[in-house]
Amino acid sequence: MSKYKFLISVFLSASIILAYLPGTSISAGENTGKQEVKQASGKQATEQKNPYARAQISIKIISSIHKTFGYDILIQGKPFIHQPNIPALPGNEGFATGKRARKVAEFVVRKIRKNEMPPAVTVEDLNKMGVLNQR
Repeated sequence: MSKYKFLISVFLSASIILAYLPGTSISAGENTGKQEVKQASGKQATEQKNPYARAQISIKIISSIHKTFGYDILIQGKPFIHQPNIPALPGNEGFATGKRARKVAEFVVRKIRKNEMPPAVTVEDLNKMGVLNQR
């Protein structure tokens, strides 16, 4: 048996075993910064700390094309998200104002603090925040 066939068979075996393990769900504790990990049976398996609950997270509003704005999110002073355009929408333009960009960036930071990864933003979220209307 060649080395590649052996590796493929090992990978497939591991995949099959993992497919039959009971499912888990993870929910982030908003105030405690901890996660409860529950198995499908409802029993608590382990408790993990949320690495972002008390992290130093900062927002920097940036310029984008056509006199629009985006944002950077830094964790512990290091770049984490660079968003020069409006998330969830096609195109390269950013928000009409820096205030709108900040509002969305703060929304994303709240998701990060809850350990909701990836911290996705939907068109519905943007509409609820009222950041899509024209200048």
